[in-house]
Amino acid sequence: MLYRFAPLALLAIALPAAAQEAPAEREPLRTRVYIGPQLSPKSPGAKDLSVGPFFEVSRARGDTPFEFEAPDESLGFPVLDTGGVEFGPALGFKGKRTAADTGIPLHEVGFSFEIGGFAQTYLARDLRIRGEARRAISGHDGWVGELSADYIARDGDAWLFSVGPRVMVADSTYHRAWYGITAADSAATGLAAYRPDGGVEALGLAAGYLRQLTKRVGIAAYARYDHLVGDAAQSPYVRSRGTRSQPSAGLALSYTFGAQ
Repeated sequence: MLYRFAPLALLAIALPAAAQEAPAEREPLRTRVYIGPQLSPKSPGAKDLSVGPFFEVSRARGDTPFEFEAPDESLGFPVLDTGGVEFGPALGFKGKRTAADTGIPLHEVGFSFEIGGFAQTYLARDLRIRGEARRAISGHDGWVGELSADYIARDGDAWLFSVGPRVMVADSTYHRAWYGITAADSAATGLAAYRPDGGVEALGLAAGYLRQLTKRVGIAAYARYDHLVGDAAQSPYVRSRGTRSQPSAGLALSYTFGAQ
């Protein structure tokens, strides 16, 4: 999502000058940076929301419009295009969960840094489909994935609106980290022990809107709603202390460097 951490995004701004052609052969580079706040659940299944960063960086050359990126997709960029299908890396993040986040003494889950990849293609000029798969190397330590489709309406860089469905999937390691109830959890909270399997975690819908106010300054906003299903929805924690409804929203200002 436009939930991107500044150090990595700023690294993307500085990506390689080494591969650049002679300046006379390339149009000027433009870089657009969004920054603002967003509200999202404190942790998967939680009913309380927390404030986090809403951050994104996009690049384009000359008068070419910035490439579409859904406001909730992971940090990444295409590195290979074969037959109209683009492939690239995908990085995701989930904050840690403490007992204070759930209101009961459940086991903690550390900060999760997820590494993986994506594939995307356009079925029509205004319809993109995308799939992501990521593995956490910390925190929940599981595999997660997302399938998405976005209808896109835009007037170049002047404004852009997108909307589309989401399907979230995860393995048993992820589900047990966030939705499972261990024997120790059960003894401490009185909730029934629960050991979920993998599968579909949630079904959702996301929408985003971008508008340039001037050549350099613009605004960005997004809203997303996910509804937990399957083993995630049946978790004793979700049913008694959390909620199946998982909304999020963000608002940011943008600034375009290199705009003429």
